[in-house]
Amino acid sequence: MTLALLDKVTQRFPLQVKRAFIAKDDIVTIETEPHQLIEIAQALYEEPDFDFKMLLDVCGVDLLDYGTSEWRTEETTTTGFSRGVDVAPQMEQIIQNEEPLRFATVYHLLSIKHNHRIRIRVLLKGEQPRVPSVFFIWNSANWYERETFDLFGIIFDGHPDLRRLLTDYGFVGHPFRKDFPLIGDVELRYDALQERCIYEPVSIQPRVTVPKVIRFDNRYLQDGEPNIKKEGT
Repeated sequence: MTLALLDKVTQRFPLQVKRAFIAKDDIVTIETEPHQLIEIAQALYEEPDFDFKMLLDVCGVDLLDYGTSEWRTEETTTTGFSRGVDVAPQMEQIIQNEEPLRFATVYHLLSIKHNHRIRIRVLLKGEQPRVPSVFFIWNSANWYERETFDLFGIIFDGHPDLRRLLTDYGFVGHPFRKDFPLIGDVELRYDALQERCIYEPVSIQPRVTVPKVIRFDNRYLQDGEPNIKKEGT
């Protein structure tokens, strides 16, 4: 069934789809460019062979440093945390592209009639990526696209009301971008004298918390020590 859908997609969109494959989760995944998105989405929605009437999700992806560095942690080594440099075959084009493709939008569609699922991945360029809105094809894209705009800063051209959805009205930046600081840039508090909320530079100090687990069982008993839990442990 999945292979049949893959064949239909590649035959229907020989020029619009840059690459089509079956992902590890057994879902047909197609990659395209922003200017081809609406044509593909309209056909997947309208044509009886596809009939993808349901848009389940729209999400953003930040590909910063993908495949070029290890996970950036304070304890990164040359041997550990290597998943960040394991290059999947389908992502080689992203890494080797002359102009880095920093972001992507991903659309998950469902056809109840055919019991098919498909994923559309649109690769975007630049620090201010833009992609056409699919709101006028699937109305459920309204809040999905607003959420992606809020968290990743991806602009959906043609969206009727592209406003932040999850962060505060005066929030600066996009918190799901990988270069966004973990503690944020500003903090919000209510000022009783001014009788309003004000923003101030963040006062939280960066810190690393190390979990400490105290165990008491027979693996840690000395020879001859009774297996009785001590008070305060």
